[in-house]
Amino acid sequence: MKRGMTAFWTGQRVRLRGIEPDDWAAFQRFAAEEEGSGDLPHPPGSAEHYQAWTKEQATAAPDGDHVQLVIEAVETGEAVGALAARHADPQAGRFEYGVTIGADHRGKGYAAEAVVMLLRFMFAERRYHKCEARIFAHNEPSLTLHRRLGFVEEGRLRQHVFLDGRHRDLIVMGLLAEEFHRLHSPGTP
Repeated sequence: MKRGMTAFWTGQRVRLRGIEPDDWAAFQRFAAEEEGSGDLPHPPGSAEHYQAWTKEQATAAPDGDHVQLVIEAVETGEAVGALAARHADPQAGRFEYGVTIGADHRGKGYAAEAVVMLLRFMFAERRYHKCEARIFAHNEPSLTLHRRLGFVEEGRLRQHVFLDGRHRDLIVMGLLAEEFHRLHSPGTP
């Protein structure tokens, strides 16, 4: 995706790009910060683990419409987050996605702009019909972001995950291509 750093992948605040080997420290930091913000805990990964993973990602062959990208701040060139499209089912026209923004960069509009760019690509260029996001019910900032982007709650998986000593609900949100196009004309985040 590094070659695709055209206006399509660059917004006012962020640029989406492929993962480079030097991004390992950012991904290690994102993982630690996600756990601190209420995500599922995982054992800490070593620097060597993240170095190997980013090197593997940087050289991996494209995997259909499963995409992993770095969110880079246009102003500073710093990796401020990550974005992934996964579980893409071209026959059903449906995919899931996830986004993370580093703790120091939240609340600056980076996630919204990056998500709109990814959705514009998946809906307009790849012709998908629906995007789904799975969000912990206690993650109010993420729920607010998704509602603002036009996602609607489609279901609640009750006590679906075990986190921080108790079972918690998982919210399934969805956005259809026509809803996206109605809300986000080209050039608007």
